[in-house]
Amino acid sequence: MQPVVDAINIILPLFYVAAFAAFFFNFMKDNRRAYNLNRLLLFLTLMLHTTYIILRTIAFDHPPITNVFEIFTLLACAITLAYFVLELATDIKGTGLFIISFSMIFQIISSIFIVDLMEVREVLRSHLLGIHVFSALIGYAGITISAVYGFLYLLLYQDIKESKYGLIFERLPNLEILEKLSFYAAILGFIMLTSAMAIGIIWLPRAFPNFSFFDPKLIATALVWLLYGFGIIFKVSGKWQGKKVVVVSMIGFVIAIASTIITNFLSKSFHSFY
Repeated sequence: MQPVVDAINIILPLFYVAAFAAFFFNFMKDNRRAYNLNRLLLFLTLMLHTTYIILRTIAFDHPPITNVFEIFTLLACAITLAYFVLELATDIKGTGLFIISFSMIFQIISSIFIVDLMEVREVLRSHLLGIHVFSALIGYAGITISAVYGFLYLLLYQDIKESKYGLIFERLPNLEILEKLSFYAAILGFIMLTSAMAIGIIWLPRAFPNFSFFDPKLIATALVWLLYGFGIIFKVSGKWQGKKVVVVSMIGFVIAIASTIITNFLSKSFHSFY
């Protein structure tokens, strides 16, 4: 089975490059008839990626969470899945180019540097831990997508303010829709982070003797969770609208990425067990 896994690991980035190229072409040419083909290609890419994760888990007898490059392939899949669900739910087109670029980059890096580990700590073979990590990654995928829509909102806002009615103005949805998309993605991220945190609070103290609620990753995740929680409450209550909502979303994204870098490369944390 390992040769099949290795083969898919090589093919998968090509699917993402093809999906990115298709979205890029349609963004530039606005070929409405090809959007269904884009969605089909994205679906096939998502199915191949899901198959890859399942086969990799079976081949190496542990979820792909043992090193940062395995995490990258999960994150790429989570971003693709979150965007695919969001597009189906809203039927909003014209933004896939910007979202899929993240999945493509993460998967290319993963495919180049991923390490096949047969001997890992027993705790890493836990499927519950895999669910915890994947829930957290879907949460971060939602946060990433929310930030991308926030960036597009600010980009379009600035173009309108300066009376620049070019390609960005023509292709992107209006400001109201971009704000809604950013908000919906933030809700998805918040729900999945809540799920991951609940699993972690119940199970992780039993699995890790050195577990601490003062772990840098937990503190950063809690800050992101609180920020998005308050943002959602203020948005629903009508206290925050428009630019303020998307700026908060982008701040949360920066904190989430910074915490990941610090945890994996700079600080000592039980989350750095791989």
